[in-house]
Amino acid sequence: MNKYLVIETEEYVINKIKNVFDDFPEYRCIGYAHDYSESMDIILKEMPDLIFLNIDTIIDRPFSFVNEVKQYLKKDSEFIAISSSKEKTYEAIKTGFFDYLLNPIADLEIRKAALKFKKKHPIKINKTICLKSYKDYQYLNTDEILFLRADNNTTDFYMNNGETISAFKTLKTFENLLPKNFLRIHKSYIVNKNHVSKVSYSTLNCTIKKSSQNVPFTKTYINNVEYMISTLSQSPALRLN
Repeated sequence: MNKYLVIETEEYVINKIKNVFDDFPEYRCIGYAHDYSESMDIILKEMPDLIFLNIDTIIDRPFSFVNEVKQYLKKDSEFIAISSSKEKTYEAIKTGFFDYLLNPIADLEIRKAALKFKKKHPIKINKTICLKSYKDYQYLNTDEILFLRADNNTTDFYMNNGETISAFKTLKTFENLLPKNFLRIHKSYIVNKNHVSKVSYSTLNCTIKKSSQNVPFTKTYINNVEYMISTLSQSPALRLN
């Protein structure tokens, strides 16, 4: 999951960026900042991978600010400049900005920037998830997880060896941590699509390999279900009459 921060005062610009990035599930917005102190505080707490910065109006010396925060950020974190003119392009390049967007920003340019960043920084798939309970740490191989079920503020992990492991976190917490083969298909369920053997629209449930339980899905998450079907099918489905 790539985290991004927007340092900007214009609400329409913020909304444009967020609306485009909502199409990319691998990106998560960690907030918006409007001045030096607020920006620095979020950056030090969240360590974003990508930062949009209005270099015209937000911070008096934006390039000095970028050089300062680079001391704390990961080496592969990137900055994208937002400006109403091309006057500062050279200085932005010298400072190491990843991209330069001109106001008024077009959705297409934001989308291009997102895809360029994604290509340069592909997400490494994490095959291990850590469940912490007090001073105990349990590590699960995500390939061995069949599905997750929410139970109030706890989440049950159903494993391919028949074991059920509980964690004292909400389902939403794990939705943001798990690899992209895990899909939310119900308010109470996340399924590992690699273990799905059948999807039934008549009963609104999925059959899971190595499990006697079926996992339900709802129309609220039908886009995820259809995405799962399309990715599991290597060729067009054959209808049996």
